[in-house]
Amino acid sequence: MEWALLGIAGILEIAFAFFMKSSAGFTRLTPALLTIATGLSSVILLSISLRTLPVGTGYAVWTGIGAAGTAILGIAMLGDSAAPMRVLCIVLILAGVIGLRLVSGN
Repeated sequence: MEWALLGIAGILEIAFAFFMKSSAGFTRLTPALLTIATGLSSVILLSISLRTLPVGTGYAVWTGIGAAGTAILGIAMLGDSAAPMRVLCIVLILAGVIGLRLVSGN
């Protein structure tokens, strides 16, 4: 259950980043409110998952999902660079997230 909550928290972290971008520095009300809601929800789910997961593993997976997912969606939706070295680095982040899940005792 804690891994599912952590995964949802990571997805909310991706949404948080996108709503923050679309809020234009908190000058647009609806995206700003969605930024706050997704950010708080993400942190709350992270904290619940950390009741049983090691803090280093949970936090690393949460930030990895958020960072890699945001970068991938930025490439797909916002025209961010898809330079080969950038894509390789994203793949390495995902490999680390998967590796932490595989070696976790939980």
